Amino acid sequence: MSIIKRPSYDEYFMEMAYIVSKRSTCIRRKVGAILVKDKHILSTGYNGAPKGHKHCSIEGCLREKNNIPSGERHEICRGLHAEQNVIIQAAVFGIQIKNSILYCTNTPCIVCAKMLINAGVMEIIFSGDYPDDLAKQMLDESKIKLRKLKNKNNKANLLEENNCFLKK
Repeated sequence: MSIIKRPSYDEYFMEMAYIVSKRSTCIRRKVGAILVKDKHILSTGYNGAPKGHKHCSIEGCLREKNNIPSGERHEICRGLHAEQNVIIQAAVFGIQIKNSILYCTNTPCIVCAKMLINAGVMEIIFSGDYPDDLAKQMLDESKIKLRKLKNKNNKANLLEENNCFLKK
């Protein structure tokens, strides 16, 4: 009888966040997020244009055209962030997310951080960093636990290498 090596819940949910990011239509950064409560997925989200609107892969990237660096001027973008979409999808289906855990491929921006704080998310587990010092400051001030996943098996990195996550 052989022992089956299963991923930890953190590894399991983070790998799912990377799989969700494959649906992203952003041409600069693919981000995926899932909300989990009691080890059950409540909602998923990825970054991209609103429903029924042309994707950035068709329209082009406003941020790129205007040479806007990552982490600045979030309002100049056709897309919603993965964290915004994960909250919106839960709301659309009437799912309460208070005291849930967010697994996200990146740390949230300031806009998403404020939304997650007010939504009552209790922990954010992330893999990659996003350059937004104000978001990090506000998350530090909140009661949300922020934790970077240290992947023993490098599963998230393997997904990055397999083109799941676009490089800047």
